[in-house]
Amino acid sequence: MGQPRLEEGKRYRLRTRTGLELVGTVLPRYELYDRDHVTLKLDNGYNVGIRLDNIVSIEEAPPKPPAGLTELRVEAPPEDPRLPRVIILGTGGTIASKVDYETGGVKPTLTVRDILEAVPEIAGIARLETEVLYNIFSEDMEPRHWGELAEKVAALLRDDPQRGVIIAHGTDTMALTASALSFALRGLPVPVALVGAQRSSDRPSSDSAFNLVAAALYATGDIGEVAVVMHGETGDTYALAHRGTRVRKMHTSRRDAFQSIDSLPLARIYPHEKRLEKIRPDARGLEDPSKLEAYPRFSEDVVLLKFYPGMKPGFIDYLADQGVRGIVLEGTGLGHVANKLIPHIRRASERGVVFVMTSQCLFGQVNMNVYSTGRRLIEAGVVGGEDMLPETAYVKLSWLLANTRGPEEARSLIPRNLVGEIEERRTLDLYPRWNHG
Repeated sequence: MGQPRLEEGKRYRLRTRTGLELVGTVLPRYELYDRDHVTLKLDNGYNVGIRLDNIVSIEEAPPKPPAGLTELRVEAPPEDPRLPRVIILGTGGTIASKVDYETGGVKPTLTVRDILEAVPEIAGIARLETEVLYNIFSEDMEPRHWGELAEKVAALLRDDPQRGVIIAHGTDTMALTASALSFALRGLPVPVALVGAQRSSDRPSSDSAFNLVAAALYATGDIGEVAVVMHGETGDTYALAHRGTRVRKMHTSRRDAFQSIDSLPLARIYPHEKRLEKIRPDARGLEDPSKLEAYPRFSEDVVLLKFYPGMKPGFIDYLADQGVRGIVLEGTGLGHVANKLIPHIRRASERGVVFVMTSQCLFGQVNMNVYSTGRRLIEAGVVGGEDMLPETAYVKLSWLLANTRGPEEARSLIPRNLVGEIEERRTLDLYPRWNHG
């Protein structure tokens, strides 16, 4: 027979040259897989790849979900009118998806009914509304999306300043979006929580429901800050609310991947007890709605550049020639790059490019006055980024260049703590230690 034609999403009964009979649903083809194979989701839930030239017969099977894998529909609990309101804004990511058992893939979903059926505990915390803004991978979030998201949140709060906000977001760039919203939204009358999931809802170890309940508890609390709310440890004991300008994703797959870096989290949240415990005494409280301000503009002409041994000085010249207005350098140690780069940095700085120095070390503070290389960088126009995370410095510079009157004003505001991006007082040693005994 010629090359078999199998349509995605349809169920077939296949017989192979080796005597196997397989019944299942044809799954979408991954972009990088060769076209000589087909992937079938079997009735037992497993996926199997089959070479097309090994198929000897094809019959269509009834188009119904495999037995035992139909969706469990739970009646959504009734709404309690005494509870506070929370709106969940969808931007994409694992937390805003569920398994489609007909195709074996995941599909976006963000309706109140879907959420309450999946996470009925939220019905005892808040009255929900939902709205989908984007359905994109977090890597596709750009500065213009940050601005649009900030404008949307500001408009919602002006319309109803008593409604908490949760933003469902992919985890990979969630910290950058949290940082951007921290700069763009001031005087919050309600909390704003960004939440995601490391593991999809079809896995027994999924963190979706736990994180979402924790985010609802934060969004109905009294901390007037943008925070990332995610698992605080690998079990299901507590979540942490991390200040939006001090958080980083530190592991590719662990449930407790997000950590406050060189900083304390805002709060610890116990979803099973429906309890929030503040950690930071300087956590900002809720403001009067009249004090809400939004500055939703970000420059897209900013670059985050990681220094490495052997870096070509021409990179600096190229970026300046391309019209880049700001460069955040992720330097070594106290804030250094190779001396051969300094003349090129000076020329670009004289052309109006703003340079900010951060450290690859993450813990500790930039201090370019200690060594001669650092002092030469200061003379060349580089501004020290204090103890800001490189990503936060990138977001801050993007925000400053879009909201100030020029490079000099942006330079002057880099070392100033605007929204908790710089730790002003250090009374604790927050460098992580592990017991190797």
